[in-house]
Amino acid sequence: MKHFVTFVRFSFLALFLFLIAKGKMMLWLGIFAVSLIAAILFGRIYCGYICPMNTLMIPTEWISKKLKIQSVNTHSRSKHGKLPWITLFLSLGLMIIFKKILHKDLPLLLIWLVIAVIITLRYKPEVFHNQICPFGALQSTFGKFAKFSKGVNKEECIGCKLCEKVCPSEAIKVTTDNKKATINTSLCHQCSNCQQVCPKSAIHYTKTIKKEKVSSNSFS
Repeated sequence: MKHFVTFVRFSFLALFLFLIAKGKMMLWLGIFAVSLIAAILFGRIYCGYICPMNTLMIPTEWISKKLKIQSVNTHSRSKHGKLPWITLFLSLGLMIIFKKILHKDLPLLLIWLVIAVIITLRYKPEVFHNQICPFGALQSTFGKFAKFSKGVNKEECIGCKLCEKVCPSEAIKVTTDNKKATINTSLCHQCSNCQQVCPKSAIHYTKTIKKEKVSSNSFS
């Protein structure tokens, strides 16, 4: 499963680079737009499997840990603030300015790709995913309505917190009251990290249960 997911991610990365090289950025933005609709049904699959930034952030985080340059004091426990929306509208504004006034196409996606890698060299992935990424702001908004998402079988969960440690977006948390893991669908990238480490196979991709949709404030 892990190797298949890696193959899918790098296949989309190759497609992304191909489209950018051919000057077809709008086609990739079209894929992103379709993914927002898909997020209402299937969750943030774009973030987990398609996003080129996330694909490169994974090996970047590994390198950062090996070089011991990643900060261990990143207080995220994450909730989306205003910054992702600011970066989103700023990005759109710059695109319009470059196109309409300077008559040039701003390589916005490549710029954000570089920013994502640089930030991940220093901070954990959830910092960029939840507090900076302009595309994540939209994915989170649509993803919170997901009809299908990763969910936790409370009867099987033992509260070991292994899932917390491998989640790239801090979407899963073992609550203090019942010591059971809970997934925030608006943050969940629908990757399989938590499933792979769960010793009880308590995490499954299934129809969303309303009580699983806790607000971001519950993660503070």
